[in-house]
Amino acid sequence: MSVKIRLQRHGSKKRPFYFIVVATTTAPRDGKFIEKLGTYNPLTVPATVRISRERSLHWLDKGAQPTNTCRRILSFKGVLFLKHLMRGVSLGLFDETTAMEKFEKWNGEHEELVAKREETHRKHKSDKRHEAMRESVRKVEEKNIARAQVAEAQAEVDAEDNAAEAQPETTQEG
Repeated sequence: MSVKIRLQRHGSKKRPFYFIVVATTTAPRDGKFIEKLGTYNPLTVPATVRISRERSLHWLDKGAQPTNTCRRILSFKGVLFLKHLMRGVSLGLFDETTAMEKFEKWNGEHEELVAKREETHRKHKSDKRHEAMRESVRKVEEKNIARAQVAEAQAEVDAEDNAAEAQPETTQEG
């Protein structure tokens, strides 16, 4: 019986939340599983992934096949890169300390990239919110200016009416 690393859906309607699990191919999607490796929340930007690298690497070494989405998640978290490095160690291309140094270097760069994406998203969201506020303030100011102009025009008309009533009618004799 083959084993897969796949997602198990939880969460309510239109609010997905996934467990990353190791399960047999015959088990239902949300059914029985062998081991829970982590969680995946696609609703955050960037998506929040918590996964046990050691256990994921253990199951990959035993022959578990990840689904396409899980393969992307494992790649994003560096598990597949770590497996690649460990294969190099087993072939004698370099030692384990060199492999771990390479992984730590990659992981540091990756964490910076994720932090930069989060900051860019946060800044974009803030700018969008401020732009919407500026637009609504501009519309309110335009309405206030229009009301003021209407009030001025009405005041001028009232002033002319009052001036016309104050002047006595001149009769022409002649």
